[in-house]
Amino acid sequence: MKKHIVCIASEQKGNEFLEEAQNAGWHVTLVTRKKLLDQPWMWTALNDVKTVEDDANQEDYVRAIANIAGSRKIDRIVGLDEFDVTTAARAREHLQVAGMTSSHALRFRDKLSMRNIASAAGIPCPEFSGVFNQSELTEFLENVELPVVVKPRFEVSAFGIRKCESKEQVWEVLNDLDNRNNWRDHPSQFVVERFIKGSVFHVDSIVDDGKVLTCGVSKYGTPPFSVSHYGGVFTTSIVPYRSKERKELELLNKQLLSAFKYERGVSHAEFLQSEADGKFYLLEVACRVGGAYIANVLEHACNFNLWREWARLETSTEDNPYKLPKLRKDFAGVALALANTDTPDTSHYTEEEIVYRVAKPKHVGLIFYSSKEKRVSDLLTTYTERISADFLAVAPAKERFDD
Repeated sequence: MKKHIVCIASEQKGNEFLEEAQNAGWHVTLVTRKKLLDQPWMWTALNDVKTVEDDANQEDYVRAIANIAGSRKIDRIVGLDEFDVTTAARAREHLQVAGMTSSHALRFRDKLSMRNIASAAGIPCPEFSGVFNQSELTEFLENVELPVVVKPRFEVSAFGIRKCESKEQVWEVLNDLDNRNNWRDHPSQFVVERFIKGSVFHVDSIVDDGKVLTCGVSKYGTPPFSVSHYGGVFTTSIVPYRSKERKELELLNKQLLSAFKYERGVSHAEFLQSEADGKFYLLEVACRVGGAYIANVLEHACNFNLWREWARLETSTEDNPYKLPKLRKDFAGVALALANTDTPDTSHYTEEEIVYRVAKPKHVGLIFYSSKEKRVSDLLTTYTERISADFLAVAPAKERFDD
């Protein structure tokens, strides 16, 4: 009988993962929300689909997966979205399937846990404090350099972050959260840390047997915090291969994943380079594929797609061990924005370096590829302006990610 992999997806993503698992000869089951059934899944890669209600919680997913196991033994359980990582871990524990436990997975979801583990390993982090004890937080605010940010411990990207210019403003934000009288907004669900102005880099890795086999190192144009709060065009592009920044980030990333005891899979780590002192500080790390078409950028520049390599890792066996594809060291970048129309027409963008056009409602996005870093950089600058003029729509910043 074929080996069986169950993939949890509370958002529509991961088609390349599903296809690669199918190509490996596995029986592939997707568990998703009912409202996502009309999304463009890779249906030919799926042997079975099970749904949960749109407002399903972790227990609902675990129950659905336990029911699946009743008719077909499950060998792997994978959570494809950020919010599915801990759900998959809970399901693995319940069914006693091999893989990361929920307590281990939580360190990749909880930004306070990230800070504590990284700091203990000597990896620089912005000065931070949990929101548990009033005296401790008061002392922290007396000694930290302002401004600070009040950041949700469990949200993704820049959702829900409040920047505070004074100690009084921090207490106002925390009191407002407390007055909402619900657990998700309880002040203890937040971390307070020094705001550091600078450039944000991300390192996207393939890990097996506790070793980083390869990684992509990229730099955001406008930091995600600024894009989510003030609008604009999101960009990211490959950092030059021989640069000092790349070498430093590759080393920090290895230290980070070692400290987190990450054994197998893919990861997305973000580091901030301070404008003031040039040092790198950890922002966050996740054990899943980064969003915003980063996997596609790396595929064009480096010849590995994180979704596909993750699936190949999960379906590898002693008889068929994982092997990296042949890598290359070229350059690519993406420009992505909300569009002011449902189906933006980018046919008048004709540069030969355009290798991918985002086909998603109300979004406009292009991936550029070249063997020369400067050419990609110039195109991102040009198309940031062109997309802004032709299509840009600005949505109000979300306080949280509503799943």
